[in-house]
Amino acid sequence: MTLIRLNRTILQTNRLLISRQYSSANEYDLVVIGGGPGGYVGAIKAAQLGLKTAIVEGRGKLGGTCLNVGCIPSKSLLHNSHYYHVASHEFKNRGINYDNLSVNLDQMMKQKEKSVTGLTAGVEMLMKKNKIDYHKGWGKLTSPNDVQISGLDGTQTTIKTKNVMIATGSEVAPFPGITIDEEAIVSSTGALSLKSIPEKMIVIGGGVIGLELGSVWSRLGAEVTVVEFNKAIGAGMDAELAKSFQKTLTKQGMKFKLSTKVISATKNADGKVDVVVEAAKGGEQQTLTVDVCLVAIGRNPYTKDLGLENVGVEMDKRGRIVTDHEFKTNVEGIRAIGDVITGPMLAHKAEEEGIAVAEYLVHGHGHVNYNAIPSVIYTWPEAAWVGLTEEQVKESGVAYKTGQFPFAANSRAKTIDDKDGFVKVIADAETDRILGAHIIGPGAGEMIAEAVIAIEYGASSEDLARTCHAHPTLSEAFKEACLATHDKPINF
Repeated sequence: MTLIRLNRTILQTNRLLISRQYSSANEYDLVVIGGGPGGYVGAIKAAQLGLKTAIVEGRGKLGGTCLNVGCIPSKSLLHNSHYYHVASHEFKNRGINYDNLSVNLDQMMKQKEKSVTGLTAGVEMLMKKNKIDYHKGWGKLTSPNDVQISGLDGTQTTIKTKNVMIATGSEVAPFPGITIDEEAIVSSTGALSLKSIPEKMIVIGGGVIGLELGSVWSRLGAEVTVVEFNKAIGAGMDAELAKSFQKTLTKQGMKFKLSTKVISATKNADGKVDVVVEAAKGGEQQTLTVDVCLVAIGRNPYTKDLGLENVGVEMDKRGRIVTDHEFKTNVEGIRAIGDVITGPMLAHKAEEEGIAVAEYLVHGHGHVNYNAIPSVIYTWPEAAWVGLTEEQVKESGVAYKTGQFPFAANSRAKTIDDKDGFVKVIADAETDRILGAHIIGPGAGEMIAEAVIAIEYGASSEDLARTCHAHPTLSEAFKEACLATHDKPINF
């Protein structure tokens, strides 16, 4: 065993030396272009594995869209607006009396910015801790081994590297014919920083971003209408989950126009926005006048001005960088991860890919299981899922079984009076292996991790059904759903 370990150590050392044979005092083993979750996590892993690493980011702050104008600030507003909604709608029934409840929007925004500043500063500290050179500027490839940096201080420098990892993320997808001013007609960025609570708001797009930000302003008092071209909300989530999700959000006051397309959105003389809509299949047009219109129809890969054409990196028809299973492009030494390649545009997906690239460079192997990438919508209740939807399993032709358990029958959910939603588990009918899990309910975003682990390790519904869960906890609903899939639930 000692000899085997020694041989492994020698092999890993040789791989590391091979991977670094190009670098010298002024050259890097890896330069990461893009300082978002995928880029900075990949840079940290590469440095931990012994690679001389640099990261290039032109925003002026690390963390990318996620930390600066995406995941993090939106979760701050979602959390605090949820507190306000609970206080204004539930406190009296819970025996808590108050007077003069109101929203201090300026303070709420300050709290949001505090969380963003703290986290972005923390990422910069991690660069120093791991001895990663942080170049503040816009990176551009002039050759497969040269990255030109247009510094934020006006300087122009070029650094040499053996490998490049492109991790530049994505940008807001524009709506043809609609001009975003980030005041009345806003993207997700503008919706995070409105100066006042709108009386009426339209959200174009019923996906994750639209539902989360629409939920924020609905809780704070806006009349929010979501216009979605498809017949269901939720960005392709399980149909049963989507139906329950919409019902719950409607009960909270949000309105929905499904199978509806937006023709135009323009500011009128009063400073409001006239949004013209019609049925997706065509028909009579209707004009909806609102204070704010949020355009949330998705995101596009950010690949402009990277010099990809200079080195001949192959792109697909949707503007994504083409890679193989090791994240290699068609150009030797250049790899790409995250939103600029195929797959879901999720920060945690990009992080796993960044780590995998570092491992491929040093060890020759890496790991990302795309069947075990969870999705979460951080409304309340939350919606979360992983693996296949029931519709996808049906389409595959695999025989399957499902089990459900409602939070209304969960003791913890009942004691906190937060019992909307359910857990749904889908398993292979023959092997009982879990194929997918779908949750709508309190804490769904945390609970989905159990399903991710189950899918990662090929667990059966019986495996989880026989696993002891603490009582009383919300996670018992997941155990009960597995019991329902394998046999019968106990408490329903």
